[in-house]
Amino acid sequence: MSDKREHILTVSEELFSERGFDGTSVRDIAQKAGVNLAMISYYFGSKEKLLMALVEFRAGYSYGILEELNKDESLTPWDKIDRLVDFYVDRILNNLRFHNIMYQETTSVRSDEIQEKIIGIKMRNLEQINKIIIDGQQKKLFREVDIPLTVGTIMGTISSYTQSRIFSCHILAIKEDSDEDVYRSKLSPRLKAHLKQVLRAHLDIKNEDKNKK
Repeated sequence: MSDKREHILTVSEELFSERGFDGTSVRDIAQKAGVNLAMISYYFGSKEKLLMALVEFRAGYSYGILEELNKDESLTPWDKIDRLVDFYVDRILNNLRFHNIMYQETTSVRSDEIQEKIIGIKMRNLEQINKIIIDGQQKKLFREVDIPLTVGTIMGTISSYTQSRIFSCHILAIKEDSDEDVYRSKLSPRLKAHLKQVLRAHLDIKNEDKNKK
């Protein structure tokens, strides 16, 4: 990918996150990126195509990480669950702009094509997570669970504390005027520790026997 194209995508991400897709014009993007309108048209064709390119640009990385995690035979299923939690917490906290855009566009009714692209990416990533959990089940470490809802528990918990910083600061007793690095450093370890604890209680096959008693 050319540096100029990547620069335009980065600027678009910032503006879409701050102003929303509808509140951002191609002219706004061109002005902030320091390029002319013709260059954006050359690389992307339209604002909608630019958004789709941004989604592909950011989301492709996540799929690659999940795929490599699945292939790593040196890790146990529990190791992979821990790595999965670490990855998603870090990925979302460090890329809040993009994930805010993904949330906005998933709940938008503007473009079926964009929604289908985002849903397709989520389903592709879910497939990789399915493999991790199924491997743990086959090795008699994990019990039978509803995998899509299990993944929803992970993502929903992370989202509930990243979509609203004010809410998170109040409920977790973090100073609202903390800078981004301090905010992430306080939120990240708590999210990771909680999710790992929840998933161990939820997935561990030993707990299946306890529930039957």
